[in-house]
Amino acid sequence: MWKFRKKGIALLITMFFIIAITVAVGVGLKQINEASWHVENESFMLQTSVLLDDVLTLLQNSKELDMIVKDNSGDDLFAFLSQASFIPFESSGIKVIIELKSARAKFNPNLLADTNGSAYRVDALKRYVDRYRVNSEYVDFLLDIMGGIKEDMSYNSDIFYEKPYLFRDYIVSLKHLDEVNDFYIKRYHENSLKNIDFKNLFYCTKEKNTLIDVNYATPQTWELMLGVDALRAQELHLGGGYYKSLEDLLLSEDERLALEKFGPSFFEPYLDVRVEIIQNENNSVINFEYDMKKKQGYNFVYEI
Repeated sequence: MWKFRKKGIALLITMFFIIAITVAVGVGLKQINEASWHVENESFMLQTSVLLDDVLTLLQNSKELDMIVKDNSGDDLFAFLSQASFIPFESSGIKVIIELKSARAKFNPNLLADTNGSAYRVDALKRYVDRYRVNSEYVDFLLDIMGGIKEDMSYNSDIFYEKPYLFRDYIVSLKHLDEVNDFYIKRYHENSLKNIDFKNLFYCTKEKNTLIDVNYATPQTWELMLGVDALRAQELHLGGGYYKSLEDLLLSEDERLALEKFGPSFFEPYLDVRVEIIQNENNSVINFEYDMKKKQGYNFVYEI
């Protein structure tokens, strides 16, 4: 009975959140619509920023999210994201789509350069790309763009001779990663790298304390962490939402040892937020990470 009651409470929490965000975004849509009568492109960019502020303010003031953090409840977080993962709006020709996901479902490639356990993660990724017939030197290329500026140019590749202005402190986004991927493909004259689903494997953030929440881990992430085949990875992925301890995963001894080296977690209150605004020919997409405990948004990526 208590289990069903908790599910009902979680569903109610989600409903209140969706109602609140509908009202907040509705006001933002009205502002954008009124502004568009005056200056089309400039006001669209300005009001995109205003609407983003509205979404951030709502997240920061959300009692529903506060309750999840206070109760330290992985069950409520899973129920919340299951119900509020996709929230679309439309008003007067303006469309807004808000997507909420776990920001800890994928592997952060910037951890490859972290001194704490990085060697094992590097080896695991090399084994992963090798299964897709990608030269393991590709991983060395990744290390180049997160290793900072080296005065002696002692990089693993000559990528910075071809792209001297490429940012090299950490991997900022998947678009940044595409620069390395394009270089690799041209250098080795093969396309096997395109067989890797980086969108579902990597989540790019400069934060170095990120843990993977196994309740949301993608099949690609399971393949990387455990070195298992796609079928086993999919099986573990489908069990997400019910994991509270290592015992719940029913892992073999080898799988358990491999997972422990990645430092898994069963409750990570971080949201991957995507806001898309569409009006006539104008389109903007903002991605950012939201820390539910600190009530802060960061790692913003804008596409306008």
